[in-house]
Amino acid sequence: MTIRNWVKFFFNGLLIGGFVTAVLGLIVRWEFFSEYLAAGEIGQFTLALLWMVFLGFTMSVVAQMGFFAYLTVHQFGVNMFKSLTLWNWVQLLIIAIVLFDLIFFRFRLTSGETGRTLLYLGLLAALVLTASVTAYFKAKWTKKHTLISALFFMIVITTLEWLPALMVRSGNIDTWVTILLFPLLAVNAYQLLALPKYNTMSDKDKARLDERKKARRKADKNTASAK
Repeated sequence: MTIRNWVKFFFNGLLIGGFVTAVLGLIVRWEFFSEYLAAGEIGQFTLALLWMVFLGFTMSVVAQMGFFAYLTVHQFGVNMFKSLTLWNWVQLLIIAIVLFDLIFFRFRLTSGETGRTLLYLGLLAALVLTASVTAYFKAKWTKKHTLISALFFMIVITTLEWLPALMVRSGNIDTWVTILLFPLLAVNAYQLLALPKYNTMSDKDKARLDERKKARRKADKNTASAK
């Protein structure tokens, strides 16, 4: 990928993360934001909203770091197992382990917390559904064998990026666990689906650059011959 297209790729990811976090923050924490509006403190409301946008930018950077780390892990996995099919089975096993870990260890649900149980099961459903839809379109738009890798990235890598929030046990953590999941999902889905487009654009840019270099060299040769 060329530097110009990577910059576009990066900043579009930032915008998606900031937008999703700001909108979700307004919805989930409306009681907090509405107090500023009720008091007429527009400046404080704006600052709080900008803080949510900045938080979204941070989540976007985390997601983009995770994406490029996964590209390395994926290539390493294929090389280590010497077979894409075997690597796909390994990825499916890891997906199952991660989902099991989320339900039985990270969420720490109890029978006496019906509302919290429904919330976390809803978040799990959002994670799996978004991963499935993204993987479907990834396989449809590229190659069928990318389905498992896309599922692995969307479920396992997103969970790893989400893990710091899940491990906190104090404060209004359920709210932040909810808010932080969706920018990660949005940015990861964008990266997975948009990368081929930016790679194609980069190939075209490189081809045009090569053509300009050839034309320049040809023009220099003609000028030298004329002298």
